[in-house]
Formats: sequence, structure tokens, C-alpha cells
Amino acid sequence: MLDILSSDFFQRAMLGGLLIGVTAPLIGIFLVLRRLSMIGDTLSHVTIAGVALGFLIEVYPLAAGLVFAVAASFAIEKLRKAYKSYAELSIAIIMSGGVALASLFFTLGMGYNTDVMSYLFGSIYTLDVNDLYLVGGVTVVVITVISLFFKELFLLSFEEDAASVSGLPVKWINMIITVLTALVVSTAIKIVGALLVSALLTIPVAASLLLARSFRSAIVLSVILSEIAVVGGLMLAGVFNLAPGATIVLLLISFLTLALVGKKGFSS
Repeated sequence: MLDILSSDFFQRAMLGGLLIGVTAPLIGIFLVLRRLSMIGDTLSHVTIAGVALGFLIEVYPLAAGLVFAVAASFAIEKLRKAYKSYAELSIAIIMSGGVALASLFFTLGMGYNTDVMSYLFGSIYTLDVNDLYLVGGVTVVVITVISLFFKELFLLSFEEDAASVSGLPVKWINMIITVLTALVVSTAIKIVGALLVSALLTIPVAASLLLARSFRSAIVLSVILSEIAVVGGLMLAGVFNLAPGATIVLLLISFLTLALVGKKGFSS
């Protein structure tokens, strides 16, 4: 156990996990309240396409994935405006495009498929210094932007029409949320994997909304639950040789289950 804790790769994994454990629920709570929970899945598929291209053209894969995710976030907002009555179409369209591109790049770079697969299921133990710098930079950006625009994001999450009437730049705030989501998703896929990243965005929030009595306490609680799951998941995975991303997500699901049971018992 002590050998694992003192290992450089485990310490990098823990630091990266703790950083994503903050940013994912911070963004996730605004997505959940705006009924955009599935956007995480969409952007993760697009990010995988960028990662695959990065391996293909021999550039830093996570950076390529980030560029793809940010570009997709702009495309989602454009499509949401085009289909105002069917906003969920934008998510489905971009997800389809992301899967198609990923499949194409997989075909072109058969030799890199093993490397790309690690991004599908997460490879937190392979985080290097460049990855940590990228995750750290995204964490600073997310916390700074949310701190600066907290009131606007709060109003937009609960009453978008009221926010528009009050003169808030709704278009730009929507774009900010989507871009921040793209940044978080693209940096989180190496930690929990593209197939599980949406869980980190939504499950801590789902549990906190059951237990918290205010919006601010829901944010704090979602971050706390996320961090406990990251630390606990990594420790369990390290000791029992389990998949780290899957262990983290299963811990989150157990927290949500306990919250549901506790809420039901309390209400009855």
C-alpha cells in the first residue's frame, strides 16, 4: 500500500483525479439543471476523434482532442439556435459526427488503435507532466469563469427566459458553459475514459441535489462526493488491481444509491 502511495505515477494520477473531481461537478450542475446532461457523452465522442487524429498526425493527442471538443461546442450552440424547438437534435447530430470521425481515424491509423482505446476506458496511471499542466490550466479557467459569472450562470440555469428579459447576454453565457464543458470533458477522458466521463459530470450532482438544501450547498456537496470517489476509487483500484475509472464511477453510483435510500427513508 505504501509503495503505491509513494509511486510517482500514482501521485500524478491522484493529482489529476483531484483536479477533475473539482471541475466536473462544477460544470455538471449547470448542465443537469439545464437538461443538457447528455452533452458530456457527445463531446467525449468528439474528443476521441481528435485524440485519434492526434495519434495519426503525431501531435499531442489530448491537445488535439481538446481542439475538437471546443470546435464541437461551438457547433452545438449554432445548431441549438437553428433548431430552437428541438435543441436536443444538436447533441445527436454532433455525437453522430464524432463517432463517424473517430471510426474513420481508427481505420486510417490501425497501428494506434491500442493507444486510442486507453482514452475510451481511461488511463489515469499514464498521466504525465504535460497532462497535469493541461488539466491544471483547465481547472484554473473553469473556477475563474464560474466565480466571475456565478450569478449569471445561476439565473440562466433556472430561468433562461427571465435571464434574457433582464438583459443578460444569454447567447454568450450559453457558449461559455458549452466551451467549459468541452474543456473539462477533453481533459477528463484520460482519467475516467470517454465512456464514463459523463458519469463524473452528472452522478455527483444527482446525489447532491437529493441531499442539499440550497444551490450553493449542492455545488459544494457534489464536489465533496466527487473528490471522495476519486480518492477512494484510486486507492481501491491500486490495492486490488482494478480499473481506476470504473471504480471511481461505481463508487459514485453507490453514493447516489445511498442518497436515494436515505431520502426515501427520511421522507417516509
